[in-house]
Amino acid sequence: MKNFKKLIIITGPSGVGKGTVVKEILDNNSDIWLSISATTRKPRKGEKDGENYYFLTDESFKDMIDNKEFLEWAQFAGNYYGTPLATVNEKIEKGFIVLLEIEIEGAKQIKDKFPEALSIFLLPPSKEELEKRIRKRGTEKEEAINKRLNRANYEIASSNKFDFVLTNHDVDETVNRVLKIIKS
Repeated sequence: MKNFKKLIIITGPSGVGKGTVVKEILDNNSDIWLSISATTRKPRKGEKDGENYYFLTDESFKDMIDNKEFLEWAQFAGNYYGTPLATVNEKIEKGFIVLLEIEIEGAKQIKDKFPEALSIFLLPPSKEELEKRIRKRGTEKEEAINKRLNRANYEIASSNKFDFVLTNHDVDETVNRVLKIIKS
């Protein structure tokens, strides 16, 4: 990894709006590239392999772990998630700012390895709002929703380990604040 300062981590609990914030940033900033994560979870409706995620089998994912091909990886809600190292290095070498929208365990791994990387933790306006957002997706069963909500309590308690903590009340306001941090 050549330039750690071009590595930006955005994390926070499931349902906080990471994806929405990141999409807005990418739509208006051609110098920022979103790292595509690999996962063993099944694609959600409309998701495409190589665009939203690299959808891998457990065996393929474990082979990549053994070969040290991930910048970070974690197991979350019964599935593996990880950031393939080769594409991140390639984009940084081409001059892009690389944005990582990742789970908190992966974010911690990256901060431990590359303290110069910039980390931003997004908080929900409230736990009630977080639950509403997760339920509104309509993509998960009650047991999975409860796992995500329980996990969110742990993640929120860890938010003080990140460089910046922003509450996502309003997407446009959050996007502007994130861009100000990235560009400064």
